[in-house]
Amino acid sequence: MGAVQEDPPTMGSEVKTEEVHKPNVPSDHKWEIVWGRAVFAVLVHLAGFYGAFLFFTAAKWQTCLFTIFLHVAMAISVTAGAHRLWAHRAYKAKLPLRILLLTFFTMAFQNTLIVWARDHRAHHKYVDTDADPHNSNRGFFFSHIGWLLVRRHPEVRAHKVDLSDLFADPLLKFQNNYYVWMLPFLVVLTPIYIPTLWGEKKMVALFVCLFLRYLLTIHVFFVVNSVAHMFGTRPYDKNIQPGESKLVSFFASGEGFHNYHHAFPWDYRTAELGGYLFNTSRLFIDLMAKIGWAYDLKSVPTDMIERRVKRTGDGSHPVWGWDDPDMSAEDRKLATIINENKES
Repeated sequence: MGAVQEDPPTMGSEVKTEEVHKPNVPSDHKWEIVWGRAVFAVLVHLAGFYGAFLFFTAAKWQTCLFTIFLHVAMAISVTAGAHRLWAHRAYKAKLPLRILLLTFFTMAFQNTLIVWARDHRAHHKYVDTDADPHNSNRGFFFSHIGWLLVRRHPEVRAHKVDLSDLFADPLLKFQNNYYVWMLPFLVVLTPIYIPTLWGEKKMVALFVCLFLRYLLTIHVFFVVNSVAHMFGTRPYDKNIQPGESKLVSFFASGEGFHNYHHAFPWDYRTAELGGYLFNTSRLFIDLMAKIGWAYDLKSVPTDMIERRVKRTGDGSHPVWGWDDPDMSAEDRKLATIINENKES
């Protein structure tokens, strides 16, 4: 997740061009490194590693807690905001929640929301083909972070997605038009200034609250593009590469149930199973729904999930079989077992 604005987003319907490469087919397109981005990435990582050192050796406890708060708030702004609310329109939000999510998303420094949603919609429409901005068939490093350091594949440029709904949102248009002017205040000055209120050194705040936080947030979501597209089970659709990973979900606020998400991208939960522990973004949305800030939450009915599992799943789904944890004791007792082995 995350994006570099190489081409400005355009409004309108998608454009079909020549056929893209199919999933599971490695791309022979050569990397064209953008050295300015590569150098910037190296410097940011070095600063982030130094920030991690200061986090454990020099930062005040208030600064450490503030850094964790920033990471959690910005992670939720990406998952519950950019991803589920705006990219997939899986639910609707009242103005206060939209402002809150957009503010923290801007602080997260993952480009404008329209650009982020453009890349994510293209990823879903052309998943793991050359028109996918972070096509996992080009390797783990490419899908994790390399796609941000090189020129885009011509297929990515050629295949457009509809962004008219996003351009019709005044908040998103404002952020898209004034993003560069917001960056110094929200991305840099705010996380540096606030820790000085409890006596933190500005340089410590710079490396811990800005660089370390940024490094932590981007890599937590980069694993969704890399790890979750290369490992895990495929209980909902064995014909696509995204897999199910509880570990990724735990660290990425519920985004690791990736096979389910690509099968049912409009579900605000992005998962069927796992509960709140592995899906803190769902917890956040549900809490917002209780106070009336989130509404029209879309989810997939159980019978639709069951049909999809039986039709295209890889057989690893834990539900609708014997020893299903949701199976009642009465059903188990009344079940007829033919030719039962009494010794087993």
